[in-house]
Amino acid sequence: MQKKLKGKIVSLKMQKTAVVEVPRIAPHPLYKKLIRRSTKIKADTGSLELKLGDQVIIIETKPISKDKKFKILEVVK
Repeated sequence: MQKKLKGKIVSLKMQKTAVVEVPRIAPHPLYKKLIRRSTKIKADTGSLELKLGDQVIIIETKPISKDKKFKILEVVK
């Protein structure tokens, strides 16, 4: 099963690569209050036209490079 994640593009400074910030909500280890956490994932852009702030869906693939293991599937907004 491949992971599908939704996130926002925060950087487009590399060739054919975008940095996507994927938010999640996790409980605090001691106090159990829900807090926001986020992970930055490098994703392959392929030939898509993207802008900063776009909401995208990324999907897990076989490793493309040392850091890239995700590919942008589609632009939501």
